[in-house]
Amino acid sequence: MLWLDCNMLETVRGRRRPRGPARKLSCSFWFLLLFGAGGLVLFIHLQDLADMVQLQAPGVKFTGMTRQTREEMCAQQQDSEAAGSAAAGRTGQGGRPEEPSADHAVSPMPFPAFAWDRVSGTPGSREHELGPPRVTKRRRKLLKTSPVLRPASNSSAPPSSPPPSPPSLPGSNTAPPGRRRLSLAQEERRHLMQNVCARYRADGSRTVTPHHVSRVYVEDRHRLLYCEVPKAGCSNWKRVLMVLSGAAPLAGAIDHDAVHYGNHLKRLDSFDRAGIARRLRFYTKVLFVREPMERLVSAFRDKFESPNSYYHPVFGKPIISRYRANASKVALKTGSGVTFPEFIRYLLDVHRPVGMDIHWEPVSQLCSPCLLDYDFIGKFETIEEEADFVLRQIGAPRNLTFPTFKDRNPKAARTSAHMTEHYFSQLSTSDRQRAYDFYYMDYLMFNYSKPFQDLY
Repeated sequence: MLWLDCNMLETVRGRRRPRGPARKLSCSFWFLLLFGAGGLVLFIHLQDLADMVQLQAPGVKFTGMTRQTREEMCAQQQDSEAAGSAAAGRTGQGGRPEEPSADHAVSPMPFPAFAWDRVSGTPGSREHELGPPRVTKRRRKLLKTSPVLRPASNSSAPPSSPPPSPPSLPGSNTAPPGRRRLSLAQEERRHLMQNVCARYRADGSRTVTPHHVSRVYVEDRHRLLYCEVPKAGCSNWKRVLMVLSGAAPLAGAIDHDAVHYGNHLKRLDSFDRAGIARRLRFYTKVLFVREPMERLVSAFRDKFESPNSYYHPVFGKPIISRYRANASKVALKTGSGVTFPEFIRYLLDVHRPVGMDIHWEPVSQLCSPCLLDYDFIGKFETIEEEADFVLRQIGAPRNLTFPTFKDRNPKAARTSAHMTEHYFSQLSTSDRQRAYDFYYMDYLMFNYSKPFQDLY
């Protein structure tokens, strides 16, 4: 009986022994299962954090794209742009080029490297003949501060072919001798501007933004774009645009306030991207410039020597406060009486007490000529002849001519080269040189000669 009880006990114990390892195996299984689930939750959480980091940097996308993939995309983009250019060359009804679709982006302007040819000056425009560029101290300084676009050097390569002629304005090929002379002058000016842009353009981006066209006015009836350059006939050009658009019957009847504050004209940056692209491609783009130092003196006389309720308190007060020792309380309060040397000190100060103004901003920055590729580059010195040439080419009414009257202070003499020399005689040689350096790209791009003999 005892033996039977012992066998039964051993049997029971033998049956219960496997329960230990089985229990351990079960615990290990649940532990691994819970560990895996926790790892999965942690991985999902880290992915969410990565997405949040990307969202906190607008315009920046962190992808795993390889270099080869990016190059393939760039090649595809170039192919699509080439296809778009080919499509733009097709003509529609009436022989007019087909306009791009609404989703067309602003196309970049190509700037080939042209050879330096001799450019003859236009009578009255103060241009000078331009040969191969000399490596002056100023140019060496410019090359240090701005990257130069250089073609790949190859001693065995043949000389570059002459640049293709830019598209001429309508009717210029069959125009009388005077108009043909102006058309040839335009080809030379555009050639020079593209050459300078190809050599000295510092910004590698070729994307047109609303900022680049913020000073460009639009006249849709005659497909005209005009970039406003203050002190280079811009008020009378705005009058012409108002007449062309039908906002006024006669240019001479439009007063100063209606021109500048009437909001009768549209700017190019008021359109969407597709509208900007379409107008830049199909409209005639016009730019008028002036001798930089003469334009600067004209702006100073207009804004600081004449009563002005805006420029005296906004610009005059900080200029006097910073650059005049022992300034009177009246001058500090009104901002009147800024001298030309004080104005130049403000202009050349990298830490100006008040910002830049369009009346003395360089045209190379104001109108972005290296990006917009203007069809017509006029000179203020010959503005009547050249402006009327533009009006005839765009099909303006025959009775519309460019106004010749002075917009502000009509009794005051116009700023001349002799007057400009008088104002700059108040400066030291160093300040004259620095002022020339400030407008150096305008002198180079628009073919104006050095205003003073002591400049290098």
